[in-house]
Amino acid sequence: QVQLVESGGGLVQPGGSLRLSCAASGVISRPNAMGWYRQAPGKERELVATITIGGRTNYADSVKGRFAISMDYASVSVYLRMDSLTPEDTAVYYCRQDTNYGAIYWGQGTQVTVSS
Repeated sequence: QVQLVESGGGLVQPGGSLRLSCAASGVISRPNAMGWYRQAPGKERELVATITIGGRTNYADSVKGRFAISMDYASVSVYLRMDSLTPEDTAVYYCRQDTNYGAIYWGQGTQVTVSS
């Protein structure tokens, strides 16, 4: 069973930066992709950024140019660098792994709050 643990969330002022990390355990084979999603209060969970095992990245329009996703292939960890944060980025951020055998795993989430 794959377990994903996010860290790095917190309170930051508008314009600030944070780096989220997602550590994976129980991985038995390389995943097809990993990604970050977020859910704000009263809203649906939405894609933030994904990265494939081949290194191809995809970003939500709202975060393009501000966020950067990366992966450590050895440890199957994924990171999200977030710059120029705005209050609209406030949400619980979830890590997701899409395995090469059809299963999808989620982390428990980490809170990001952007406020002055």
